[in-house]
Amino acid sequence: MSVNEGVDEAGWDVEPGDEIEPLVQAVGHLLKVCREAAGMRAADLGEVMGYGEDMIRKIERGQRIPRPEFLDRADGILKAQGHLRAFMKDMEKARYPKKVRELAELEGRAVELLMYGNHNLHGLLQTEEYMRALLATWRPAYSADELERMVAGRMARKLIFGRTPAPELSFVQEEVTLRRPIGDTMVLRRQLEHLLEVARLPFVELQVMPTSRANHPGTGGRIQVLKFNDGTGAGRTDGDFGGRPISNPRQLRLLDLRYGIIRAQALTPGESLAFIEQALGEL
Repeated sequence: MSVNEGVDEAGWDVEPGDEIEPLVQAVGHLLKVCREAAGMRAADLGEVMGYGEDMIRKIERGQRIPRPEFLDRADGILKAQGHLRAFMKDMEKARYPKKVRELAELEGRAVELLMYGNHNLHGLLQTEEYMRALLATWRPAYSADELERMVAGRMARKLIFGRTPAPELSFVQEEVTLRRPIGDTMVLRRQLEHLLEVARLPFVELQVMPTSRANHPGTGGRIQVLKFNDGTGAGRTDGDFGGRPISNPRQLRLLDLRYGIIRAQALTPGESLAFIEQALGEL
């Protein structure tokens, strides 16, 4: 591994104001203590690890979130007796952007999720290559580091499909989100094949809203409603509340009502499967 490659792969920058920053700083300080106890300079550790001295010092100052595999390897080199490895799971979570961590936490607690998408496929439905191509279209463009963090965060959220017991997932997607060839035609083809797989899961209902059905309350933008086991919930929509997350019961009822109408006007799950299969056949 070259020094330049190491700089790119060592970890992720800490977002200003992120509450994870103190933990990242503590791990960085621990790395420095272990390095000095081993009688190594930052430059020495960087050379052995395949990274530049500047990268090692950034991690030690808490400015850079170390990858779990970095801590694993450094633990062995510095003979840290598992003290660095103990933070691997924490740094795995820390690498995801703050907003992604917060959303993943809510999705992890939800017993029912209602999601309407009018512009793009919902992140939980996207394949990795599709989400990578989609995120690459955003402007200003993400740096390579930011793009990797965003992709990693979205992929981590997909663990929801493996939860036991599984939550009830309802998706309504506008037709255009199945037609736009994000990436290229082959990326879209594999994405539609993935949708068919997800739609056949017993706890998932995937519905398509044909473009011809214009008069429905989804014109205000995407909607997401999460319901928790204790009867509370959280939601978000582009059209109201400034796009901010909400938990007020009256506001949630509004989103629930709106989603219910959208769901009723969309194709049934069976009709939607046939629609996706037809769209796939037309590629």
